[in-house]
Amino acid sequence: MKRNIVIAVVTAAALVGGGTATALAVAGDDDDSTSVTRTDDDRDDRGEDRSDDRDGDDDDGAVRAAAPGGVTAAEAITAALKHTPGTAVSAELDDGSWEVDVLAEGDTWHTVRIAPDSGKVLGAQKDDEDDAAEVRAALKGASVTAEDAAKAAAAKGTVVSVDLDDDGGDKGWEAETRASGGDARDWNVDLKTASVTPDRDDE
Repeated sequence: MKRNIVIAVVTAAALVGGGTATALAVAGDDDDSTSVTRTDDDRDDRGEDRSDDRDGDDDDGAVRAAAPGGVTAAEAITAALKHTPGTAVSAELDDGSWEVDVLAEGDTWHTVRIAPDSGKVLGAQKDDEDDAAEVRAALKGASVTAEDAAKAAAAKGTVVSVDLDDDGGDKGWEAETRASGGDARDWNVDLKTASVTPDRDDE
């Protein structure tokens, strides 16, 4: 009688929980039973598997977005400057879009977001930056723009970022590229000659 009650309780638990239940009945000398029940909710496990599959590598997504057929760093810079005239200081493929920092007249900074598949402007906003003087000083006499640097670095791989290095004596453009296998490399692009050399910190 007790064994029937145990089985009924276990079956009800399995139906309510939506999972699987296993019952183990151990008979004693007095025909008393001890029940051990384990319930596994398969739905939770399946949900965890799906969430793990959704967690991709952002860097891999950046490479795919900038692959041939997509908008290159140089094209993103061109589109950003058409929307917001000024001097492009950096471009980075981040969070599903190109983000181009532009120093406009009056030392006003803007961040322009460009769609990596169409080149359309997704939005623009003013930024509070106070290093306009340093940037202008670093670019004084330079003949290589951010767009030029992106084009030069593209010979080394898919460019996913270009940024002005205005610190220290070695001022120039810094570019990051990704190979088809996903390997990242950092490069320096000369402000006057556009020559591309490996970043010493990346060697």
